[in-house]
Amino acid sequence: MTVKHLSLEDRITGCLMAGALGDAIGSHFEARPTTTNIVVPHEVQVSDDTQLTIATCESIIETGSVKPESIAGHFLRWFRERRISGIGASTLKSLRELDAGGHWALVGATGEYSAGNGAAMRIAPLAFVLDPDLDKDRQIIRDVCRITHRNDEAYIGALAMVRAIRYVNAGHPIDIRLLSLLVDWIPDSRVRDRLIVVRDTSLSLGEFAAIFPSTGYVVDSVPLAILAACRSNGLLPTIQEIVQCGGDTDTVASMYGQIYGAAYGTTVVPKESVGRIDVVSLICDVATAFSSTCSQVRRES
Repeated sequence: MTVKHLSLEDRITGCLMAGALGDAIGSHFEARPTTTNIVVPHEVQVSDDTQLTIATCESIIETGSVKPESIAGHFLRWFRERRISGIGASTLKSLRELDAGGHWALVGATGEYSAGNGAAMRIAPLAFVLDPDLDKDRQIIRDVCRITHRNDEAYIGALAMVRAIRYVNAGHPIDIRLLSLLVDWIPDSRVRDRLIVVRDTSLSLGEFAAIFPSTGYVVDSVPLAILAACRSNGLLPTIQEIVQCGGDTDTVASMYGQIYGAAYGTTVVPKESVGRIDVVSLICDVATAFSSTCSQVRRES
């Protein structure tokens, strides 16, 4: 598939739409018995994966840059308006402490159980405006992660997502080369170790999930999403395959969709299925405004 000709707006819209579709379908089937008979209902709803991604875009649109304090403020506004659903424990802790007046840089979860998916699942917008090869941009990425997760693995999982989306946004096809590059591009970590396993084996999604079940641990979830992107034979079939793996299906399917949609744009996103998403109009509006903002930020960089 030719991917170099796509516009920035098409890639951003594809990223947000495909991510939302993965989130919505994954949310519907999450925690249900694994089945091969997956029928998407007439209406599906996104969860915090998409909601916080949209809030991140809205902050960047408003400020014309990436400011962690503004992103945290948008998270808090969505939380106070009760617009966030399916919130994980670490993210919920952070939002509650923000609501109580905590500082955005201090409320993020720390410790043994803070290496969750909450940073990686919402980081995609930063891939279109920041360059992780630059020290200052990497620090901004880390700061945005720490709003909810002050954990190195959570940050590195998010960094891997930024790297992957920037790679496909540049017009490169998704294949095994992406895995090799990610291993070179991210720091020594458990996330990197798991990506090496993905690179050096021929595991299917089901085989990977059987060995490393996706329970919300970023070390397992991000590599599974990237593996899904590299092995994908289409958006809906791969989302269904991720659902069949069980575990944190909405987040893995959302992260996979973000990468796949950024690579191939809106042409791979089925209109009928996307039309069933509860916030489809909001996603379209945000994608258009965000792409315009990204273009402006790039010109000023």
